[in-house]
Amino acid sequence: MNAREIETCIDHFGTDIYRFCLKLCADKTDAEDLYQQTFLKALETEWTLDWENNPKALFFSLAHNLWKSDRRKQARRNTIAPCSNLNEETEMVLHSEENIEESYLQKELITEVRQIIQTLPEKFQVPLILYYLSDCPIEQIAAIIKKPPGTVKSRLFKGRNLIKKRLEDAGYERSPF
Repeated sequence: MNAREIETCIDHFGTDIYRFCLKLCADKTDAEDLYQQTFLKALETEWTLDWENNPKALFFSLAHNLWKSDRRKQARRNTIAPCSNLNEETEMVLHSEENIEESYLQKELITEVRQIIQTLPEKFQVPLILYYLSDCPIEQIAAIIKKPPGTVKSRLFKGRNLIKKRLEDAGYERSPF
């Protein structure tokens, strides 16, 4: 790919790719690095971009593969010298007309769901993020993770049930799923 094609891709679906990277990494700086690595890797390759064949899925797949590779690298490093991140997620700004208690409970629920999603196995985590947070259709998710659409549907169903069960175990009576 050349620089003009990459620039066009960034203009067309760069925000979707960034949002996907942010959900995968759950950290802004890591997501920005992954986003840049994705487009850099595309620039380095000798691919010709086919605009008829959904190039957005190509970039989702590229970002996903880079993320998986980085996770493997981090796992290897953690076996040698474990480290932990001390920073918690930044606080959301409360609007003055909102009920503080409802806002707090909603924020707590969102945090709990995010933590649950982060602890799910990757085979459930990636389809859930792509489907619910990046609004990707099932066929596109299937192309990204290289699995049949039926498998994607099954993983979405099982992932939702795992989230629901863990929320119920945590004391939430009504889950959003």
